[in-house]
Amino acid sequence: MFRFPRPPRSLAGQLFAMQVLLVAVVVAGCAVFAYATARGQAEEAARRQAGAVARAVADSPSVREAVRGAVGADPSAALQPYAERVRVDSGVDFVTIMAPDGRRWTHPDPRRIGEPFMGNTGPALRGETFSETYTGTLGPSIRVVTPLMDDGRVAGMVSAGITVRAISARLAEQLSALAWVAAGALALGGAGTYVVNARLRRHTHGMNAAELSRMYDYHQAALHGVREGLLMLDGQRRITLINDAGRELLGLRGEVRGRGAADLGLPAPLTGALLADRPRVDEVHLTADRVLVLNSSPVAGGGRRGTVVTLRDHTELQSLTGELDQERGFTEALRSQAHEAANRLHTVVSLIELGRANEAVEFATAELQLAQALTDEVVTGVGEPVLVALLLGKAAQAHERGVELFVTPDSRAVDAGTGNLPARDLVTVLGNLLDNAVDALTGFPGARIAVTVRPEQSALLLRVADNGPGLPVGADADVFLRGWSGKGEGRGLGLSLVRQVAHRHGGSAVAAEGPGGGAEFTVRLPMRREPTP
Repeated sequence: MFRFPRPPRSLAGQLFAMQVLLVAVVVAGCAVFAYATARGQAEEAARRQAGAVARAVADSPSVREAVRGAVGADPSAALQPYAERVRVDSGVDFVTIMAPDGRRWTHPDPRRIGEPFMGNTGPALRGETFSETYTGTLGPSIRVVTPLMDDGRVAGMVSAGITVRAISARLAEQLSALAWVAAGALALGGAGTYVVNARLRRHTHGMNAAELSRMYDYHQAALHGVREGLLMLDGQRRITLINDAGRELLGLRGEVRGRGAADLGLPAPLTGALLADRPRVDEVHLTADRVLVLNSSPVAGGGRRGTVVTLRDHTELQSLTGELDQERGFTEALRSQAHEAANRLHTVVSLIELGRANEAVEFATAELQLAQALTDEVVTGVGEPVLVALLLGKAAQAHERGVELFVTPDSRAVDAGTGNLPARDLVTVLGNLLDNAVDALTGFPGARIAVTVRPEQSALLLRVADNGPGLPVGADADVFLRGWSGKGEGRGLGLSLVRQVAHRHGGSAVAAEGPGGGAEFTVRLPMRREPTP
């Protein structure tokens, strides 16, 4: 008959069985030890009791007097009542007074009087008191034999004893109480073990040791195998677990487990997200050189038991998104320029159809000179192809929104290139500054944006100044923080990216009030050029 294999016992069940067995063994061992100790103590107490009774009878004057009168007479008539009275009052099983030759003068059984004493008497005849365990007429007993001295000679002997049966009866009473104590200890130990193991079973979800070990292996593999960062914080917001990706994304070095989230030196918004009690979903945060998407969820179970935080690296994605936005801007600029060119072409055609050829030529020449002048201005003042293309596209967008964009006369072409500065970072910095300025000036009468690009002391200076309403009072240091924006919720990432790029290259980003009012943003990016061979 086929039998399904029994599932392995859970870890809590195994521990419970082992602990119950251990408690039982300990209680049994203690009971055996207590029994042995109690029996030894009972025998020693019986020996002391018998010895005290025997010595008291031997020292009794009335007993000595009766023994002196025993010459030619039987002293049993005087000694037997006395011996029985002492036996009953003292609680021993027998008190035997005997002649030096061992003949009994007293016995609990009067029929035994006159018979020889059953036991050793040699030490007593030498004047010594001794004890022994011997089987006599009443069965095995613990007895003490002491000499009865009279004028320096042994005139008789006294033996008092307690039977082993009586000692066992006394011990049985003690063992009954000991058994109840042992049973109570076993029950209490079993109950305590059950309570502890029930709690352990809840915490281990009833899994056995092999399952726990396998889960731990899976846990470690998953923890260090995923590319996303994973942090686990306890109720005091201290790090209890962090994987390799989490360390890399947050730029943490050394041992961080046990440290509070507020002590990691992370940006304030990111620290606030780690310390928050409520869940966070797909929040974008910036570190010194990364764009992170954060999700957090409190650990279920009630109370502040901790938080699980996941981090995804969106640095490359954000950069590509910025480039896509720039390309979209270029497309919009081309669309605007195509629209303007179509309007101008229609105007030229209409003038020709009206027979005003000279006016058509003058109009077309003027528009061409204006467009060429802007292109020459940007190319001459900037030089860097990526920045030239960006500025021309942004100029068209700004013109469409009623904002004039121009390059300042103190701009100088970056003839030798931008060294270590990637074109992507230049587009991120200048594109976000221009977008921010155009958004701030839209609808503002006489809006103008001045752009300065020039190399300055081994660094590339990028400055965007406008004549708009300017920054709020005291906001110079806050504009680069993630989430700061004057354009509503969900904005405020562009200037944060500007500062991130500047710090990543060891540069600076500063916001201030412009000389003629408005806002002025200045970014300096160090240029490290490769040595020529």
